[in-house]
Amino acid sequence: MTNPNFSIEFFPPKTAEGAEKLRATRTKLSELKPKYFSVTFGAGGTTQQGTLDTVVEIMAAGQDAAPHLSCVGGTRESIRQILTEYKSHNIKRIVALRGDLPSGYGAGGEFRYANELVEFIRQETGDHFHIEVAAYPEVHPQARSPQDDLLAFERKIKAGANSAITQYFYNADAYFQFVEQAQKLGIDAPIVPGIMPILNYTQLMRFSDMCGAEIPRWVRLKLASFGDDSASIKAFGLDVVSALGERLLQGGAPGLHFYSMNQAAATTALWQRLV
Repeated sequence: MTNPNFSIEFFPPKTAEGAEKLRATRTKLSELKPKYFSVTFGAGGTTQQGTLDTVVEIMAAGQDAAPHLSCVGGTRESIRQILTEYKSHNIKRIVALRGDLPSGYGAGGEFRYANELVEFIRQETGDHFHIEVAAYPEVHPQARSPQDDLLAFERKIKAGANSAITQYFYNADAYFQFVEQAQKLGIDAPIVPGIMPILNYTQLMRFSDMCGAEIPRWVRLKLASFGDDSASIKAFGLDVVSALGERLLQGGAPGLHFYSMNQAAATTALWQRLV
């Protein structure tokens, strides 16, 4: 039976070999029967076609899929064309994001913030799409303050978003406090925690520095102590992240969104511990 609140994220492959590997990963993860798969969208739309191709292939295999759609650098006409294409493929769910500017790219485009994209999607397509937006329990790295970040989230929900997926984190208290603050503003949209498996210490530190996710000191020190022992890193990571997932679900989180990194083993192992 499908878990109604578990979803899995992929990024679009850049090579034929990557496409084959993702196909194999998706086949394995489909056995878990997630509610849907999401597929990321490159900076400035660089992987737009890859996103659509991957989503269409997932749907053709009988699973629900949601393309990410970032608006930075986009125009109303370019976003309108993408929405029309998504509708033509009977896509019903979108993850709407501001997105990051590609290196060297000017501040062009007609959308500055994700709430403007959400509002535009609603204006153009009514209730056709279930719109997911991003949430940042540990505060967006570019936010002026935690309160500003919370108000930015409120604007996205008020613009018409149905639910949210968080940036990954390893501190459950940050998530619970964020949800509590959102509820005080009258936000009752589901806020689904994003879960990142721990596979590689160096990669995790790089990703976390970029997106502002905090790695607890005891976790960092433990991971560093394993050196190149990848088996120990993965085993410890599985314990840490599955304990986090259990606490989130027991504390009332409406589900989990797994950042798979296009690999099946870690997500499957976590899933089996949590379902």
